[in-house]
Amino acid sequence: TNLDKKLSIIIVNYNSGEFLLKCIKSLEKIKDELDFDIWIVDNASTDNSFKKVKSKFPRLILIENSQNLGFSKENNLALKKIKSKYILLLNPDCEIIPGTLKYMIQFMENHLDIGVATCKVEKTDGLIDLSSHRGFPTPWTAFLYFVLGNNSLYHQSYKNMQEIHEVDAISGAFFLTTKEVLDKVGLFDEDYFLYAEDLDLCYRIKQAGFKIMYVPT
Repeated sequence: TNLDKKLSIIIVNYNSGEFLLKCIKSLEKIKDELDFDIWIVDNASTDNSFKKVKSKFPRLILIENSQNLGFSKENNLALKKIKSKYILLLNPDCEIIPGTLKYMIQFMENHLDIGVATCKVEKTDGLIDLSSHRGFPTPWTAFLYFVLGNNSLYHQSYKNMQEIHEVDAISGAFFLTTKEVLDKVGLFDEDYFLYAEDLDLCYRIKQAGFKIMYVPT
């Protein structure tokens, strides 16, 4: 891998079909914004998504597994090899809008106390994906959310979603961090197969004294 890349993007693929191709195409459109490489870690997909990527985008860095190892292990395979200053975990069903990456990297450069940040993640219906804006799941938070249907603490929905602010945790859909932060706090806990591993990592990043930011601008 080129050591002077500013950013490496990791996409874990498991039968993502056309979503993965759309995701990569959205990144191809913005390759002049900044210097980044793309790592695709395939989880023994049985659809043609990984084969299509191999033939259409041969320049990508590909890691192919013979079995489904789960989200944490998959990301860690790439994270152990990457030397770039910035690292973005990106879900294969995301499409990046032009200007986003450049803006987010600039934001990180300007605020060195930030451990991880997300942009505004919108679903196809235009609504914000609230899993990218989380509170830590304390017993009271969980009770309010699951029993009373109140997400004010679970998704910190009492905060102004138009302004930049701190949150407890963000999701692995768009998870922008630095190699320096991961060297300090460690990689994903591989005891988690899927889900909650991003919460756990955010918790450790916060414990280490870094901020976790939601950047809807």
